[in-house]
Amino acid sequence: MTKAKESAAIRAAAMIESGMVVGLGTGSTAAYLVEALGRRVRDEGLSIRGVPTSTATRDQASKAGIPLVGLDDVRGIDLTVDGADEIGPGLALLKGGGGALLWEKIVAAASRRMIVIADAGKVVPKLGKFPLPVEVMPLGWTVVSRKLESLGGPASLRVRGDGTTWVTDGGHWILDARFGTIDDPRALASTLDGTVGVVEHGLFVGMASLALIGNDDGSVEEITA
Repeated sequence: MTKAKESAAIRAAAMIESGMVVGLGTGSTAAYLVEALGRRVRDEGLSIRGVPTSTATRDQASKAGIPLVGLDDVRGIDLTVDGADEIGPGLALLKGGGGALLWEKIVAAASRRMIVIADAGKVVPKLGKFPLPVEVMPLGWTVVSRKLESLGGPASLRVRGDGTTWVTDGGHWILDARFGTIDDPRALASTLDGTVGVVEHGLFVGMASLALIGNDDGSVEEITA
């Protein structure tokens, strides 16, 4: 799996050109992208500016020597490359396992193009086996939890290994909702968008135009929306 993730990330890094503003995703596969871009900056003189989607990615990219800017410091982003927990038909994505879904979606929405990178195990016939992360305000999180359950997605509050509540970079909490098979991601996304107390959710529908899927033998397959 490590080889598969790295292969997809390296392929994506090769598509990035000097002068680009690049959204840098969060997660184990995106970490390989940051490593690959750091090598290109160092070895090839690649001139880019990165917009990180989490404090973890910011710290890694800074150490890798990638020049960084804030989203509010640029007029737009040329390309965002990020991972996914699941990739469904039409490149509908389920994201947020790493807890950075709000920042990831803001950056993706500000981008002219989004590429998703993953290993082959992330490609599914329908989304939903992985719990759907829903970012919420701490105030009234139980109200949102009950709403999710009424929609068919009983949810649990995400906690860290030490038992403390998971707090996002934006200061919010995360509910992991178990909807099971999601037959209509766009409809569910619309419902969640209109739910009071939901800050953001992990359904990225109509955002990615290309998926680079790595295999254990190092090959990479392309899937277009």
